[in-house]
Amino acid sequence: MKTILLIGASSAVAKEVAKQLKTEVHTLISISRAEPDAPFDFFHKYDISTNEPMPVIEGCIDGLVYFPGTINLKPFQSLKSTSFLEDFQINVLGAIKSIQSYSKNLALSDSASIILYSTVAVQTGMPFHASVAASKGAIEGLTRSLAAEFAPKIRVNCIAPSLTNTPMASRLLSSPEKIEASALRHPLKKVGDPKDLANMTTFLLSDASKWMTGQILHLDGGMSSIK
Repeated sequence: MKTILLIGASSAVAKEVAKQLKTEVHTLISISRAEPDAPFDFFHKYDISTNEPMPVIEGCIDGLVYFPGTINLKPFQSLKSTSFLEDFQINVLGAIKSIQSYSKNLALSDSASIILYSTVAVQTGMPFHASVAASKGAIEGLTRSLAAEFAPKIRVNCIAPSLTNTPMASRLLSSPEKIEASALRHPLKKVGDPKDLANMTTFLLSDASKWMTGQILHLDGGMSSIK
């Protein structure tokens, strides 16, 4: 049995991950601003954007998944420096703070796994994505750097999805017409589902991926690699 820590655990993908992991009798710890409606064993209320120390967790942690992210899509000229700083704070500094806070717990595991999230917009240039692509590009660099530094004890991988049908993306998928238009942009002619991301996340947490680290996994309906 593994102990898994999900940070930003009230997100749609985190809830789906929790449901899948619970079928394997894992101990699940959640950290988020609001208590998630999912099968967690322990909940710590915390806002990752604050400067307060993260909750103390005792003992071994076998997996850490960092879910907080932003979708800040604006023309480059209308973006203020504060927009870039806010995206970097949530996407990058929050992940760094989380990993630094629990690296000693992860080191106690025989097979620890850290999972971060990027975006297809890092690999594939897209208009209006300058701020989020800049911060998620940093996440991809962080993934590779930490994978090298933490090997062989802790694996670090990153999932880079395209548009996924979650509440955070609701304004982009708010009508059947928008959903269809977004689906047609992908070679597989569909947008992502939280279960798609959860399936990859649970795989990366499991020993089935024990020979995989430092990877950016493009879960994007083919958008980043084929036309």
